[in-house]
Amino acid sequence: MIPLVSPPPPAAPPAGPLLPTTLPPLTTALPRLPGLRPVRPQLWLVATEAHRDTVTRYAPLVLDAGELARAEEFRRSGDRATYLCAHVGLRRLLGAHLGVAPRTVSVARAPCPCCGEPHGRPVLTDGHPHFSLSHCEGLSLIAVASTPVGVDIERVPAAHTVAEASEVLHPAEAAELAVLAPAHRPAAFARVWTRKEAYLKGLGIGLGADPSAEYVGAGPVPSAPPGWFLADVTVPDGHHAAVALRR
Repeated sequence: MIPLVSPPPPAAPPAGPLLPTTLPPLTTALPRLPGLRPVRPQLWLVATEAHRDTVTRYAPLVLDAGELARAEEFRRSGDRATYLCAHVGLRRLLGAHLGVAPRTVSVARAPCPCCGEPHGRPVLTDGHPHFSLSHCEGLSLIAVASTPVGVDIERVPAAHTVAEASEVLHPAEAAELAVLAPAHRPAAFARVWTRKEAYLKGLGIGLGADPSAEYVGAGPVPSAPPGWFLADVTVPDGHHAAVALRR
C-alpha cells in the first residue's frame, strides 16, 4: 500500500513591515531572479538620485514611445527623473525574471474590472509575473509577485491635507485618526492611505473605486480585506508605503 502523504501546509504570509531590496545602479547587471513564492512579494526600492545620471541615456533604449512621451509631460525635472528611473527599473526587474533583455519586455493594460475598458492594472502579455509600481518625488517602489499585487508609496502629508482628505476614508479609519494627537495624524493618514491605495491597485481599480468603502485600518497593524495579504513596507523617514497581495 502506498502511504498517503499530506500536502505541505500553505505558506504563511510574512509578519510585520516588509523590507524592500535596494535596486542596484544601471551599471550593475541584474542576475536571473529567483522564482516567486506564494504570499511572498518581491519588493524593490528605487532611489532617484542613485540612478538619475545614467537613466536619461538608458531610457530611450528601454522604454516605449508612450512612456517616453509621458515622461516629457512632467514639468519638474525631478519628477521626470523619478518616472524614468521607476519605469526603467521595472523593465530591468521584469527582464531579469523572464530571462530577456529589458527593452523586449512588453507591458499592456488589463481590462478594468468596473467597465471592461483596457485601462486596468499593468500586466505582461501572458499575465505572469504580476507586478505593481508606485513613485513619489525621489523614490519608487516596485513589487513582483505570483498573484495580483499592488504597492503605494507616499510622502507624509501636511496637516491641512489630512484635515481635507480624511472624509474620503472609511468612517472607522477617520475615527481612529480623530482620537490621535494632531502631530501624529499626518503619519497615520499616510499609513492608512498607502494601504488603501495598494489594495485598490491590486484589484486593478485604483481610485476609480470609493476609497471609503473598504476598511484597512489606521493603526500599527493593517486590516487586510478578505482574500488579501496587506503589509506596511519599511521606507525612508518622511514616507509611508504598503503592499497588497491576493492570496
